Amino acid sequence: MEGQGLRAGFTIDAPPPLHMSEPLRRTAFNRLFAVVYFSAILALLYRHVRNLFLHPTTSFLSFSITLSLFISDLVLAFMWASAQAFRMSPIRRKEFPQNLKRIIKDKDFIGLDVFMCTADPYKEPPMNVVNTALSLMAYDYPTEKISIYVSDDGGSVLTLCAFMEAAKFARHWLPFCREHNIMERSPHVYFCSNYQHPSSPHFDKIKMMYEDMKVKVEHVIDKDEVTDEYITDHQQRQAFNKWTKSFTRMDHPTVIQIMNHEQIILDKSHDKDISGRLMPNLIYVSRGKSKTSPHHFKAGALNVLLRVSAVMTNAPIILTQDCDMYSNDPQTPLRMLCYLSDPALKSSLAFIQFPQRFHGVNKDDIYDNEYKLPFEINPMGLDGLKGPNYVGSGCFFRRLALFGDPSTPVAPEIPELSPEHVVNKPIRSQETLSLAYHVASCNYENETKWGSKTGFRYGSLVEDFYTSYRLHCEGWKSLFCNPERAAFLGNVPITLFDGVNQCKRWCIGLFEVAFSKYSPLTFGSQYMGLLMSLGYSHYAFCSFWCIPVTFYSFLPQLTLLNQVSIFPKISEPWFFLYVFLFLGSYGQNFLDIILVGGTVRRWWNAQRMWMIRGLTCNLFASIEYLLRSLGISTYDFCLTSKVVDDEQSKRYGQGIFEFGVPSTLFVPLTVAAIINLFSFLSGLTGFFSGNNMEGLGLQMILTGFIVLNYLPVYGAIALRNDAGKMPTQIIIISTFVSLALYYASSLCL
Repeated sequence: MEGQGLRAGFTIDAPPPLHMSEPLRRTAFNRLFAVVYFSAILALLYRHVRNLFLHPTTSFLSFSITLSLFISDLVLAFMWASAQAFRMSPIRRKEFPQNLKRIIKDKDFIGLDVFMCTADPYKEPPMNVVNTALSLMAYDYPTEKISIYVSDDGGSVLTLCAFMEAAKFARHWLPFCREHNIMERSPHVYFCSNYQHPSSPHFDKIKMMYEDMKVKVEHVIDKDEVTDEYITDHQQRQAFNKWTKSFTRMDHPTVIQIMNHEQIILDKSHDKDISGRLMPNLIYVSRGKSKTSPHHFKAGALNVLLRVSAVMTNAPIILTQDCDMYSNDPQTPLRMLCYLSDPALKSSLAFIQFPQRFHGVNKDDIYDNEYKLPFEINPMGLDGLKGPNYVGSGCFFRRLALFGDPSTPVAPEIPELSPEHVVNKPIRSQETLSLAYHVASCNYENETKWGSKTGFRYGSLVEDFYTSYRLHCEGWKSLFCNPERAAFLGNVPITLFDGVNQCKRWCIGLFEVAFSKYSPLTFGSQYMGLLMSLGYSHYAFCSFWCIPVTFYSFLPQLTLLNQVSIFPKISEPWFFLYVFLFLGSYGQNFLDIILVGGTVRRWWNAQRMWMIRGLTCNLFASIEYLLRSLGISTYDFCLTSKVVDDEQSKRYGQGIFEFGVPSTLFVPLTVAAIINLFSFLSGLTGFFSGNNMEGLGLQMILTGFIVLNYLPVYGAIALRNDAGKMPTQIIIISTFVSLALYYASSLCL
């Protein structure tokens, strides 16, 4: 065992351990397999080079086909090599939160500021956001140490009023959670769960209160009605009316909507629940935006919260949380403290990342929503190096890490924003509120280091990935905390379009990092070392998967239709090299997923989605980024909808793919499905007709494998009549494109 935390090899008088770590047992196998597999890759590349340059063909078409396969295999080789960073030194950690209070008293627990961001009440229903906030407020942690900051970029009256009601309900909900020691502290999840609930008037009362709150929130539409019902103080009513008239304007002034203790805000200095215990702070923020100043999407919202919280509470630890990802374990902050209480780790530790896990995933996870590789397997690999990347939610930051490198902190513009600043004024004081308004204004960051050297970093749509990358380059480290019980659970897209559209946005953001002056291949290798730079490069260049996926989805199939061999014959030794490379890659991926609790069907769906993403989000992200780089087009940030349609939800639960949307994203996928099917049928016809198919064996195997993966696409094209079938426009367009490709290939071949 390695790294057992606070005096892990402790004596009788020494304190008990708070954490431990150990290398994964398959590490030695991974390293040995990497050597063997790398040798096979070199042999394959040698074959391509020999065919291209040592034994060149006279045909330009043959040269083009060989060159295309060479490029595809080079990309596959790069992606495989970069993925080895995750397999060289993986470790598993374990915490012992039950030992924490034997070492640290409650009053000595460090403060915790929680950041939540929402932007659109129609795509992110306020009741979902409220449930997440309530689950975080109910942590098994001193409530007077917790402050919840909610950033609402949508400036929604509905969201604002939802939190007004949540503040009232929280006075009853928090004592109820403590009294019954419940684990599901999101009210919605708790009341909908199948666990045995206590049969008592107290339970019935709290459930009725929750349903009451839900009804009020979902029926709040008219602003005048909201004002009369929720705002009782005359001055507050005037402020509220002024705000609601301006929230729809792009240049509306910054508003930090802070109501008294009976309304939206909870002030931990004197607000108490029904049991007499202090409540956490609850602060709603709607930042200002201007058409003349960039607002930097989520990164900008987080930096506003970083500054506002510095003025009001300035807790040393910050938890960033997606608004739809509720707390599933009330002891999560204690697990975080198990690491931050270790002096050996604290000096260079920037953040502790918990894995993103999800509820509502169907039995076989048809869309690979769990993302086992980037959210669970790969972070264990990076944890053995400098630590995992930040994934946007479920991450505890040290505030200090967002202000420069470990040895030379960057001083903020005013001392009140410094991580070392001690807040000694009430959050309701006029001085505190005025300063909070100032640091949240839309032009505050002009000519400052915010977004470049301090705070969450600007320059990419994936601000989480980019921020952690820059922190690692600055010398900070991170940890991956993966307890058996999920710390957080979130929603998943239940349609294919939502899933690949979300992924496309990530891919564009990753390209922005890959081709910036801070590219992981160049800048990263100088400041993080080879393995960490390879790990970040694997993500940054992930859209390059579209190159081999596209070539291997069309080229072997079109040549098979024309009876042209492009791979070795079954009788040749090179045939077995291709088979080994295919089975080796898929086999190792299968082993990785099974060893973290996956199933065969979930692995199959994960590799199918890798293929689908290659022809959808990876391909279109590459095209969009290229066009934008040439100044031809731009793209806008678009939220993934968290609103659930009943019919779509039913089909998702049954494991049926949801297409439905006539999006161009589905055209390459449908074209590939059509061409592969007819190519495979053509090959089978030739085989049963007695034709010599030896030279086409690999093409037949590959095409048949792809056809097997595309069975849901064929069902959506021809066998379904529900709203989730493939749209007729997409089928017609794809059919014409398929015929055009076949005609062009027959002329060339």
